[in-house]
Amino acid sequence: MKEDKTFLRQGNNYRTLNAFQKAECIYDVTFYFAHKYLKAGDRTIDQMIQAARSGKQNLAEGNIDGITSREMEIKLTNVNRASLHELLLDYEDYLRARGLEQWKYDDLRCVQTRAFCKMHLDSAVFREKIKERTDETIANIAITLIHQCDVLIKGLIEWKKRDFKENGGIKEEMYRARKDWMIRNR
Repeated sequence: MKEDKTFLRQGNNYRTLNAFQKAECIYDVTFYFAHKYLKAGDRTIDQMIQAARSGKQNLAEGNIDGITSREMEIKLTNVNRASLHELLLDYEDYLRARGLEQWKYDDLRCVQTRAFCKMHLDSAVFREKIKERTDETIANIAITLIHQCDVLIKGLIEWKKRDFKENGGIKEEMYRARKDWMIRNR
């Protein structure tokens, strides 16, 4: 039987989303950072890793849930954003509490980091590069990645809102598909 593509869009591949790829980089950087620079038994390790994980996993879950629920897709995409903001605060707290520097936007290190992070979406690149960096540098890399991912996610949410307004949700898709089928099979 031929697949019906008139509704229930199945072509969602969250792995191709730049936001997902950047969220994966954030997770890998955070996993390394938390285990290398936080003391064993510190609850912050689990909290940071779970926030980074949620930042990635909710994009995947929202993308798949969006097949039948655009509302859930938008909600989970925003949960992703909220988790990354929680993680952002953890990195900022880490730097502040230890007297380390959070780079200002126009600091040359921040400018270079933004350019590097913008060009690379492969988490393997970050996993390799961070082994040579200090905790201050890694925290600032993570902060940069989170800000860049946040911009991508805000754009994704806006696109999803626009798509919903233009095409409706599953009920509208099902109605259109049924109506079209009835016209073709009279």
